[in-house]
Amino acid sequence: MKISFAPPYINEDVINEVTDSLRSGWITTGPKVKALEEEIKKFSGAQEVLCVNSWTSGAIMMLRWLGIKEGDEVIVPAYTYSATALAVYHAGGTPVMVDSNEDFNISVEAIRKAISPKTKAIIPVDIAGFPCDYDEIMKLVNASEIKEMFTAESPIQEKLGRILVLNDAAHSLGASYANGVKTGSETDVAVFSLHAVKNVTTAEGGAICMNFHAPFDNAELYKELRQMTLNCQTKDAFSKSKAGGWRYDITDLGMKINMADVNAAIGLAQMRVYPDLINDRKRIFNSYNDSFSQEKWSIVPPAIHDGKESSYHIYALRIKDVSEDQRDAIIDEIAKKDVAVNVHFIPMPMLTFFKNQGFKIEDYPQAYANYKCEISLPIYPQLTEEEVEYVIETVKNAYNTVMK
Repeated sequence: MKISFAPPYINEDVINEVTDSLRSGWITTGPKVKALEEEIKKFSGAQEVLCVNSWTSGAIMMLRWLGIKEGDEVIVPAYTYSATALAVYHAGGTPVMVDSNEDFNISVEAIRKAISPKTKAIIPVDIAGFPCDYDEIMKLVNASEIKEMFTAESPIQEKLGRILVLNDAAHSLGASYANGVKTGSETDVAVFSLHAVKNVTTAEGGAICMNFHAPFDNAELYKELRQMTLNCQTKDAFSKSKAGGWRYDITDLGMKINMADVNAAIGLAQMRVYPDLINDRKRIFNSYNDSFSQEKWSIVPPAIHDGKESSYHIYALRIKDVSEDQRDAIIDEIAKKDVAVNVHFIPMPMLTFFKNQGFKIEDYPQAYANYKCEISLPIYPQLTEEEVEYVIETVKNAYNTVMK
């Protein structure tokens, strides 16, 4: 039996939606992008949603919009995919890495200790789809002593009056927070990834969720940022294509990061059945939990805790009391049985680029502890019960082979 790690969910409805886009004669940003934005907005409860061509470009744009400049600091977890910190560099700022909790997510206490007068934003990451402690994070940035430390150096920062919280929700579309609040609606900004391996995909893509309070106007901000995704051009291609609509202007230095309709069509079809897709992921997650929780050597990942529920994007199994080499040997044994697994993530301080910036993994002990024993198992709607059982037995046998 051969088990892939994370194939996209493509059924006839997805194919038909893409075909409809191709046959329409309009394949770049247009009505299907708008329809996808509305579906994500309705599902997440976000005030406004803007689709772009990747999580990374969306995060870069939001940091530039905030007014990030050289010397400004943005707090990020050391345990995440590199894009979280790379977006800060691309925006012109400096990432400040902090350690994680045992649940993989960023430590609020570590955030508190890292805040300085240079701090302009915090980017928590919902690792594997399990939400961070946003009540505590939002309480922190609104605390009087933290607001007094904040130094506004752009019109947007003046208007906000505190540190921005940008949720890296790449994994967590469909996760929920206390009192049923959905991820995407709980912070100033949240950015979902719609990359090929995510729960909902547009092949490549991202969705920026905006939830600012007065004096901001989210509807007006949507218009401003949509224009910013198109080089700050006053008319998009759809409007320009209409008879007599050719004249346009460029009003500022923007980016070219819009999503195309042909991509949006994939995600649009998936969003329409997404509650069912999440339930399938939850079924597989629970099957893994039921089995691995009986093993003394396993640490099962968080799913439902303190009113929070995961999006079930990644099943991040940890193996107790193993070295990194032993974990790798277990993965090699699993691969011999044609089961594809992964590791989420190599902490950024272990990667060459970040080591060259002066980061050291020794400064982030919990991030390393989480990483060295983690194995991500396949979890996607197409998996049958028979395939799930095969994965479970393969992992158990691999552990016994290496650790006997």
